[in-house]
Amino acid sequence: MSIGKTGQINMIAGVDIGNSTTEVCIGEVLPDKHIRFLSSASVRTTGTKGTVDNVFGIRNALKKAVKPLGKEINDIDLVRLNEAAPVIGDTAMETLTETIITDSTMIGHNPSTPAGAGQAVGELLLFERLDRGKEGVPYIVAVPESCGYDVIADRINRASERLTIVGLILQADEAVLVENRLKNKLPIIDEVRRIEKLPDGVPAAIEVALPGQSITMLSNPYGIATLLKLNAEETRTITPIAKSLIGKRSAVVIKTPGGNVKENVLPAGEIYFYPEEDKSPESEYKDYFSTPGGSPVKTAAVSVNLDEGAENIMKALKKAGNIRDTGGQAGTNVGNMLLKIKREMWDTYGYEKTDVRITDILAVDTLAPVLISGALAGETCLEKAVGIAAMVRTQRLPMQDIADRLEKEDGLLVRVAGVEAVMASIGAMTTPGTKLPLAMLDMGGGSTDAALVDENGHITLTHQAGAGELVSMLIQTELGLKERQSAEQIKRYPLAKVESLFHMRMESGQIMFLEESIDPHFLGSVILLTEGGFVRIEEELPMEKIVQVRKEAKRKVFLTNALRALEKVAPGGELRNISNVVLVGGSAKDFEIPEMLTEEFAAYRIVCGRGNIRGTEGPRNAVATGLVMSYVGEL
Repeated sequence: MSIGKTGQINMIAGVDIGNSTTEVCIGEVLPDKHIRFLSSASVRTTGTKGTVDNVFGIRNALKKAVKPLGKEINDIDLVRLNEAAPVIGDTAMETLTETIITDSTMIGHNPSTPAGAGQAVGELLLFERLDRGKEGVPYIVAVPESCGYDVIADRINRASERLTIVGLILQADEAVLVENRLKNKLPIIDEVRRIEKLPDGVPAAIEVALPGQSITMLSNPYGIATLLKLNAEETRTITPIAKSLIGKRSAVVIKTPGGNVKENVLPAGEIYFYPEEDKSPESEYKDYFSTPGGSPVKTAAVSVNLDEGAENIMKALKKAGNIRDTGGQAGTNVGNMLLKIKREMWDTYGYEKTDVRITDILAVDTLAPVLISGALAGETCLEKAVGIAAMVRTQRLPMQDIADRLEKEDGLLVRVAGVEAVMASIGAMTTPGTKLPLAMLDMGGGSTDAALVDENGHITLTHQAGAGELVSMLIQTELGLKERQSAEQIKRYPLAKVESLFHMRMESGQIMFLEESIDPHFLGSVILLTEGGFVRIEEELPMEKIVQVRKEAKRKVFLTNALRALEKVAPGGELRNISNVVLVGGSAKDFEIPEMLTEEFAAYRIVCGRGNIRGTEGPRNAVATGLVMSYVGEL
């Protein structure tokens, strides 16, 4: 090996480039060939893992690590980069069903300020035609936003002396202002954007729930049938409407002669698993790679339709055994989704098509709020969907390009060293209280990796698709969040509800009283308890629902992946043959994932817990530490 500027290697830096963070460990080689650890640092990874854009993050991490030592980065004698396993995780979501509504059949949404409470059934009457109403006929009046709340209230009060008005639908956000001025209190919903499309003179049912509650009649197909006097066939076709209104505080359902409601099953397509045993030459895959969706021609071993759901997809994957590649049916959602994942690898790294293979997937059932086709108020409906994380394996990641750039621009001696999972195992063994045999779970952003080190130091490895990024996607999808950053924060931090300026209710139910008043901006809001202070959840979501979605997403991804990863490395495929598991990686720092896994593994008599690398670093820095330690073995 080449030696440093001083004629020998004294100061070593191990650098772990991850999907989300770049970590550094600085160590000193002592005369007796032992390592004395000096410092560590972590920064955000710059660019896509395995590209030369990583150089900026590596440089920043090295500077951060040597600063407390009073050194510069050119004082480092050797930099060892992780030989990043040529696997990259990616995620995608496909909706399996959609609700389509035509001819203005319904409106139903969840405005923040409906007014009144109760149910009402009547004939739709447009506000401008109020004078044409007939006595003795119950009316639900639809009012455009061009009318002010005082004008609306005045006309409704005067019209009520002659007409039977049982409810109001407003285009503007003025339900409370109107109700405060009415002589007779009515159920009112507002914020109906396309109110001009409401038909005049057709039967309609309206429902507004009390604060903190949701509607019960219009979210029930038999409730709609009761209010609008529907027959059995009409009740069956109204079911998608009732489904879309579950959990809403207010809604209107309109009975139109030509209206049509249907729930479509989208052409999700089939997934094809190619087993490793298939020794067909690459020419056999020519048509597979050339078709738009990557559909199989000759070599598919196991296939499953995406709309069969995650459980059957994972059963098919297990049946196929070790996977060489995964494809999707041409011209379908899943075919296009898998092709898109591969294409990103082709474009990012400049690979040939045959150099990129999907060797593992994790499928998760979820519900996605989807805009309803034909609805009038921008309503959404929770539709069935499947989230997929894919493990993309390539011939190599161009780590040597990164090493060459660092050597050229910073004058450092850089070597691409050990395999990532092996280095993580070496680092994990510095956790106090561990011994061989030892299993390691590295839970990162794109993948969940497992390794088992037996008594003789032999290591068995596996890489599973799906980790923190898939959890964030599930949280964002199921809660209907606009920003992925909001989902990331919800994943990382516990919640509380600010109930007064001096106390809040924690998600555990505990009441916390504060000596100083809380900023009034947070009053009545659900907040995240971060290291930097309170962060308000902007969306109007109950704290209980956020907690439920967050925990379920973590169980679906991390618990599922931990079990299947450890089964692959366990002797005989039996979890009971594993005695100790150390959790490392960014997701091991999570405030609830380690506890979930500890409880699950207790049934197998497995000692499981969050790693504490070198007794000081917690679950982070395992790979970087392993890179420094493994240098001694090469001397």
